[in-house]
Amino acid sequence: MDKAQIMALYDQEQRRDVAYPGVRREVTPDVVRHIDLADDGEGMIVYSQLTEANADEVIRAEIRYFEGIGQAFEWKVYDYDQPPDLKDRLAAHGFEVEEAEALMVLDLDDAPERLWQPVRHTVQRLTDPEKLADVQTIEEQVWGEDAAWVFDLLGGALTDHPDQMSVYVAYVDGQPASAAWIHFPARSQFASLWGGSTISGFRKQGLYTALLSARAQEARARGVRFLTVDASPMSRPILERFGFELFAYSYPCKWALKSGA
Repeated sequence: MDKAQIMALYDQEQRRDVAYPGVRREVTPDVVRHIDLADDGEGMIVYSQLTEANADEVIRAEIRYFEGIGQAFEWKVYDYDQPPDLKDRLAAHGFEVEEAEALMVLDLDDAPERLWQPVRHTVQRLTDPEKLADVQTIEEQVWGEDAAWVFDLLGGALTDHPDQMSVYVAYVDGQPASAAWIHFPARSQFASLWGGSTISGFRKQGLYTALLSARAQEARARGVRFLTVDASPMSRPILERFGFELFAYSYPCKWALKSGA
């Protein structure tokens, strides 16, 4: 399967058809939007099919829609989306355009053999939502921010849709050291990798690789063909060493609710 075929399949399965736990999916003639069902959640537009003639009108309509339901949202723009200046148009309408993320894809049929070796670190797949306290500890130490969100995002998935989310934690001497998770959309050949945060004192011990291997092995066992990652500049070189290829860049464009909205 060549890159063009993979991207066409990605757009169909991961943008037009994808559904997430705890989120209401809505389809219009112009966009696919996801509404977070949590009280303080953030919505998202994951796909759009716009033209130069209607782009600004649709952008204004989506702003009105999300403000009407009182929810901030992200419009995720890929560098091949139309019209070519969609990102700039969103910025002109008041969206904050964040740094580019590299869409990396790995065809598991071509993955290196080392991904399939036994994981030699202590890695656990969490099934009890209460154990997410270990993920919270890792996220807070790595990012220095409150990470109570893990109980809503990951806890809700483990409770209500355990077949669609697997959460892994790597431990060193019994201490939570690194965390990552994988999302399995229903009826899709793709699974997406998330997280991959390691506490600074436990880095360069192979924990990132151990979590990558654990998730890849589960994906292959479940019949998944492709893994995807929205990679940061830090993780991209690591992923490339495991055969991930750059397919596109995406840009999170954020709309914040106006005060009083």
